[in-house]
Amino acid sequence: MPFITSEPVLNLLNAIPRDLILPPTSLFFVIVIGLVLWRPFPRAGRVVAGTGLAALAILSSNAGAGFLVRPLERMTTPLLAPESAGAQAIVVLAAGRLQDAPEYGERDIPDYIALARLRYAAHLQRRTGLPLLVSGGNGSSGADPKPEDRAYTKADAMATALREDFGVPVQWVEGNSRDTGENASYSAALLRKDGVKRVLLVTDAMHMARARSVFERAGLEVVDAPTMFFSDQARGLRAWLPSAEGMRRSWYAVYELLGIGWYRLRFGQAS
Repeated sequence: MPFITSEPVLNLLNAIPRDLILPPTSLFFVIVIGLVLWRPFPRAGRVVAGTGLAALAILSSNAGAGFLVRPLERMTTPLLAPESAGAQAIVVLAAGRLQDAPEYGERDIPDYIALARLRYAAHLQRRTGLPLLVSGGNGSSGADPKPEDRAYTKADAMATALREDFGVPVQWVEGNSRDTGENASYSAALLRKDGVKRVLLVTDAMHMARARSVFERAGLEVVDAPTMFFSDQARGLRAWLPSAEGMRRSWYAVYELLGIGWYRLRFGQAS
């Protein structure tokens, strides 16, 4: 049965800055708390600080991040036969962007995460011939964007990259959404106008479970088309060395795990 919570609780949770509860910031807080406790409560202080430091070291490695990444990636599987999926369109979700890229004439461009999704979407489009929708808003560019730049969204940047760099046509550009939930609702509204009910959904493997749930809630039939599987990439002793990429994966995995929990809390799902 659906899980229902009170609106004040949801508002409180929504007000917490996400970076305060994600690694590495949250782990530094744990270490600081341990150091504060060290003098009045030496044993407790050592345990708390040591736990925070150990977690920071482990989650900074690709192998350690795998403990968080693997459960998310197991919620989906690679799409091996897109031609036989019975889909009517391809939907690719935005990630980040680089604002005012000087090498592109001060135009916003998709970041490397979004580019990986676009590359796979282009691959699928060439294999299936299906029309393609790109979804992502946040049209304002920079702290004080020029008036002509205000409407240039993540979706616009993605569509430009697909057309100019990959030579792939884009039929729909959804540029109003601010998060995955709005990606789903606004994309579904566009697709329903053209009678599209079943889609190949392109996003990161870690993001797929959360994205699929909201797109299905919006009334679409979803075929997973995940890309960027990381859990099997961490091999050998070097995978245990701390790295920026290891922490990025841990940050992303914790973000997605919290996001899944948040959507269940906010929208309610069968238990």
